[in-house]
Amino acid sequence: MSDYICRALSTGGGIRALACSAGGLAREICALQQTSPTVSIALGRGLAGGALMGALLKRRQRVALKFEGNGPLRKLIVEADSDGALRGCVGNPAAEAEPLEGRWNVPGVLGRAGFLTVTRDLGLGGEPYRGMVQLHSSEIGDDLAYYLTDSEQVPSAVGLGASLDETGQLSACGGFLVQALPRAETAEIEAVMERIATLPPLSELLLASGPEGLLARIFGDLPYRRLEGHAIFFRCGCSREKVERALLALGPSELGEIRAKREGAEVSCEFCRRTYHLDAAAIERLGERQF
Repeated sequence: MSDYICRALSTGGGIRALACSAGGLAREICALQQTSPTVSIALGRGLAGGALMGALLKRRQRVALKFEGNGPLRKLIVEADSDGALRGCVGNPAAEAEPLEGRWNVPGVLGRAGFLTVTRDLGLGGEPYRGMVQLHSSEIGDDLAYYLTDSEQVPSAVGLGASLDETGQLSACGGFLVQALPRAETAEIEAVMERIATLPPLSELLLASGPEGLLARIFGDLPYRRLEGHAIFFRCGCSREKVERALLALGPSELGEIRAKREGAEVSCEFCRRTYHLDAAAIERLGERQF
């Protein structure tokens, strides 16, 4: 199944819905992060949520989601660009928790107390917009819906699903984002919410009929039209130049200590796990740039 987003709008213009399939990129990122089964589910849901949030962006914008909790996972970060590129990482990929009532215990690894921070870079060169809410249920989709409704004042419903195959790899991953726009009528909102409440497991629905089928189940007999969609894919934006900027940001004192050891530095990207080696001469040149 290819990874992509599709969008739809009710004919009356009151309900906006997006659905995505993200199994391929989620498998790739979980393999890089070497995640445990429960963390794979959590990160897969987070990546699907990031893809849906990214689809709300305008050109050259980006959004970052950071879930921080008091559980063993510690943090889960997803970044999405307007062109469909995504990357993600976690604080402790080996974290695990016992199933909760027969379900993957994502709240158990993330923790019941903490915060969701959403950072939007609007591509205007100024400071990014930052919004923060406390974790509501520590379920990734519920917390995203809570943030959109509470912080951005857009009534929203978010459903995210992921499942593993017999080898422990993600077999399906994706979800939906539904928002009530100013023109929405109470009756159509209630009808859509009732249909959402009766949806089968999302991973099963995505495997059977893809994002289009998910949208069709959500809208039911409410007339809608499909809008443009786009592919979503893994891309890490790390580079040697960014690593050098990060080392310069340490300040003269810390960089001076590294220079004094004359051993160089080794920096690994937490998203793609690529390692950058800077020898002593490279560190010396960086130090000269500070003056």
